[in-house]
Amino acid sequence: MNDIAPEGLPTSPRRPAGVTFAASLAFENIRHSYHGKETIRDISLEARPGEVLCLLGPSGSGKTTLLRIAAGIEAQTSGRVLIDGRVVAGPDLFVPPEKRGVGLMFQDYALFPHLSVLDNVRFGLTAMPAKAAHAEAMVALERVGLSHYADKFPHALSGGEQQRVALARALAPRPGVLLMDEPFSGLDSRLKDTIRADTLDVLRQSRATAIVVTHDAEEAMRMGDRIALLNHGRLVQLGRSQDLYRRPQSLFAAGFFSEINRLQGRVRHGAVATPLGRGDASGLADGTVVDVAVRISQVMVSESAGPIRARILTRRFLGVVELLTLAVDGLDEPLRARIRADQLADGLTDVTIKVSDGDILVFEKAD
Repeated sequence: MNDIAPEGLPTSPRRPAGVTFAASLAFENIRHSYHGKETIRDISLEARPGEVLCLLGPSGSGKTTLLRIAAGIEAQTSGRVLIDGRVVAGPDLFVPPEKRGVGLMFQDYALFPHLSVLDNVRFGLTAMPAKAAHAEAMVALERVGLSHYADKFPHALSGGEQQRVALARALAPRPGVLLMDEPFSGLDSRLKDTIRADTLDVLRQSRATAIVVTHDAEEAMRMGDRIALLNHGRLVQLGRSQDLYRRPQSLFAAGFFSEINRLQGRVRHGAVATPLGRGDASGLADGTVVDVAVRISQVMVSESAGPIRARILTRRFLGVVELLTLAVDGLDEPLRARIRADQLADGLTDVTIKVSDGDILVFEKAD
């Protein structure tokens, strides 16, 4: 970790994070309803000891509700929650949050404004003697490089510094599982990458199991050892970032990890013919109507080298890249492409495109 704060202020040398006895956390057939509406639909999922598991999905997908069920803030309608194989929530048992051995880090940091930074971190150490709690809280602040702010109050800190205090407070009791609800959403883009990297470094050093809620696919790929993609209260796909990106199991998964062009087609002899090329549809019956996706970054555009002619309709310069919309024969809607900036000459309208067959993704139509 750096010895310079993201805000540019020097920090005290950071102490390596104390090792935590990482625990597993498992959801077994979890269901949850709110005012008669089902918000979690039979999810089974496990965070392994020492891993960072990201719960990813759009607003309303159930990810925060699942986190609150793990923490004991919310009770499931049915199913069980287990920590290290021990049931902490089930049909006949409900262990309160303070006895589950989990740490919580909220989206708004939830620091107490009337307490000093040190007392905020020490707040969860009430079971320890005062002197030991003071020492442990200082160690936690040293881990995040803020021990020199121990006597300050939260209002005197920047957003990034408050985030690090919240992390120190969550890790001070050395929980077996750390639960983080969109912990970086309140930070501006200038700080987010640095704070996120520092947080991940602390998690790796402490070896705590972490479950992180996010709606940002790139953030999930940066942080997670595995990603659980949720939608409408269901687990859509679980795996490493490269698995979800390269082998999405649904049109929803493909579109969540990258911008896509969406087409439709019909299976003929194990393939789908489109104006952009042929997509593999092995295993699907002839005549099946399917959804087809092509990532906008996989549309190759050139002046004359591609096999398919197109005309540029719009062109937007975004610095490193340009976004194009293109008219292509056989397509009812304009095709979108993301290309390297200045790849094409100014004023060019007639171009050619190419899409590799392997980049044409075919999915059964969702119900």
